[in-house]
Amino acid sequence: MALSQTGIRRWYLVHKWTSIVCTAFLLMFCITGLPLIFHHEIDEMTRAPAMAGQVAERPVNLDALGRQALSKHPGWTMMFLSWDPEKPIIYAIVGPKVDAPNDQVEIIQYDARNGERLDAPPLDEGVMAFLLELHSELLLGIPGQLFLGLIGVVFLVAVVSGVVVYAPFMRKLPFGTVRKDRSKRVKWLDTHNMIGIVTLGWVSVVGLTGFIITMTLPITMIWQMDELAEMAAPYKDAKPPTKLTSVNAAVATVRAAVPDGKVSIVAWPGSQFSTKHHYMVALAGNTPLTERLINPAMVDAETGRLTDVREMPWYVKTLFLSAPLHFGDYGGLPLKIIWALLDIAAIVVLVSGLYLWLGRRRVPIEKRLAELQSGGVAETQAVPEPAE
Repeated sequence: MALSQTGIRRWYLVHKWTSIVCTAFLLMFCITGLPLIFHHEIDEMTRAPAMAGQVAERPVNLDALGRQALSKHPGWTMMFLSWDPEKPIIYAIVGPKVDAPNDQVEIIQYDARNGERLDAPPLDEGVMAFLLELHSELLLGIPGQLFLGLIGVVFLVAVVSGVVVYAPFMRKLPFGTVRKDRSKRVKWLDTHNMIGIVTLGWVSVVGLTGFIITMTLPITMIWQMDELAEMAAPYKDAKPPTKLTSVNAAVATVRAAVPDGKVSIVAWPGSQFSTKHHYMVALAGNTPLTERLINPAMVDAETGRLTDVREMPWYVKTLFLSAPLHFGDYGGLPLKIIWALLDIAAIVVLVSGLYLWLGRRRVPIEKRLAELQSGGVAETQAVPEPAE
């Protein structure tokens, strides 16, 4: 169904102003996101821990590993243990309290083959860590992350409104047409529209997954109030344990109960991903897709008894799947190269849109709409706007 003149006018204005609002932030996303696509490869070349090629492997005692991680931080507590999905590394996350914010924690790396501490630079330092913090939260922590979530919504509105306004216009031209015989503005407009349509699917996926990632805190809070509250219900009147059972035994209990599961994270009682009464032992799948998902197994932190194993709710699964899809981590280096090329194309779209805006002319909106409806035949004629 064709849009009325009033409808086209409204969608045009929506696209115009939402694009203007988010262009600077989108350029920042694309420019910082380009090296972040290859962050694993860059870190591997510049900041990889020194690991021996051949070592005598032995079972790692997680309790001893935890004590060693806390040895230089009296009064601190363990928060998480995390297993690297690609390399034999265990990350021990410690902090002044079990629910400490990210900027107060320390991450210590250990060889998963024998439990030896690795000589490695801090994960939260260096150029890539700075770019990731700028890209994901504007160096402002949670407020910056939530603000970028709002920008993500504006961006998705700009994408949808751009399709509504320009799709009828592009249908009147052969696909990929750039009218080189017309004015410079028309050539830039055609380039902007053509590359924008080609990259539409990609920018929609990246924009949506980026928005989901910015919602990490709200999604986690919903999970805590929903699933975790349900798991903690039997302990409603119980006091938090004063002495924790062996984490090594807790993990062994889960592995015995779910032999096909691959332990990826252990969360201490009271941390972001557990209740005050449980260790949460996260089990990952064994395929490239399911290894990004985790199913929580809850172990009573006082008795060591396995109390629950369940799947994550759909909204938490969506969160865990969004980060690797956002950076093209699913298909190895070939997919990352494709992601990088599409990122560069998106930069071209943004720069061309910025050029069209800065070089705007004093043309009534009705004439611009007539140009769109005619497929560019009725090119607008006007003089440049005077400087303000």
